Amino acid sequence: MTTAEPLLRHLRRGLRALRQDLLTLAPDPLLSPSRPRWLRALLYVPFVYGAAALGVAGMANLSSTFETTPVSARLLQALIMLQAAALILVVSRPVAAWWLVTGASFAQALAVQGTLEDHYWPWPVWSLVLEVLVLILAVLRIPARATLTILGITMGCTVLLPYVRTPPGAGQDVDAVAVAVFALAAFFGAPLRGLRQARTQLVKQATLTAEERARRTLLEERSRIARELHDVVAHHMSVISIQAQVAPHLVENPSDELKENLAGIRNNALEALTELRRVLGVLRSEQGEGAPDMPQPTLDRLDGLLDNARAAGLTVDAELSGAEGPLPSGVELSAFRIVQEALSNAMRHAPAAEVRVEVKRIGGCLRVRVLNSSPGRPVALSPGAGHGLLGMRERTAMLGGELFAGPTSTGGYEVTALLPLN
Repeated sequence: MTTAEPLLRHLRRGLRALRQDLLTLAPDPLLSPSRPRWLRALLYVPFVYGAAALGVAGMANLSSTFETTPVSARLLQALIMLQAAALILVVSRPVAAWWLVTGASFAQALAVQGTLEDHYWPWPVWSLVLEVLVLILAVLRIPARATLTILGITMGCTVLLPYVRTPPGAGQDVDAVAVAVFALAAFFGAPLRGLRQARTQLVKQATLTAEERARRTLLEERSRIARELHDVVAHHMSVISIQAQVAPHLVENPSDELKENLAGIRNNALEALTELRRVLGVLRSEQGEGAPDMPQPTLDRLDGLLDNARAAGLTVDAELSGAEGPLPSGVELSAFRIVQEALSNAMRHAPAAEVRVEVKRIGGCLRVRVLNSSPGRPVALSPGAGHGLLGMRERTAMLGGELFAGPTSTGGYEVTALLPLN
């Protein structure tokens, strides 16, 4: 392999990429497709007005400049309209818009050659403004290699204009100004493109971070619920195991079949306990080896929870009806946690508010309702992303219940959960 072959291969690859960048009609909108449709449609309004204003300026310049020339006025009007249309097209297809405005401008120079002596064409003010606007808006969305290419083509067309004019060389000063303006437009648009890309990446990263935070919060809350569920199930399985072990001693002369069945029940309960500890051992290990195994709270401890909320500045009124009797362990634990989370949110987001807590049996459900008024004093910003509502929904869904959480018409907040008892 000669040393020229890798160079040729890179050259072909670069030309192929450049062809894909410049010979395309693929849409590349100025606003991200994730933006609302009405906002993307509204963006066209200033461009339509700008295109109309510059088109009218071009038509006025046409009537004053070419009224004595043999050039077809309709041809020039069509070219002016194409240039104006390029300013609208650049919103969605920048490369196609640049080709349109550059080709129409150069076609005007070819159309009027030999007919002007005192006017410079095609760079009157309106045409130069159109070309510069389209160039800047195209540079914002195309790679650097394509930027240099379209800048070179635009400058090349400008430099060639003196050779298609009569008298030869007319308008060289104007051409020099146009070249300088195009170069400034390209080098001004390139940093803006970098800033736009950085901002887009920042928005994407922020979105991914928010999604990851929500996913992590969900997993943490599910892990917490799983640990608590483990405690509840493990307690009942232990009771079953002990009862199965004691039962033969409560019967006089138990049969061998009874002993065998009770032993099987005890063994199955012990195996279930072992599997529970094995599967959920990782969840427990996240708390550290020395983490204490605290008993799970029940509604009997609700008074202490309400006293803590009162000590934090809330005015709490509680009503417990029908919740004193035996309740399923999971329902009782979930009801306590929902009240705990709702009071924590009230203390954080509605300091010095009035709170009403209701825990009632309604049919076959336990209704837990926490309602707080509007804040009694200014609310400080709460740092971080909490997962109180997420935890409430997870607990309610785990029991097959329903949860409503949302603001009230008086400026407060309400959390209502219906937890099935069977």
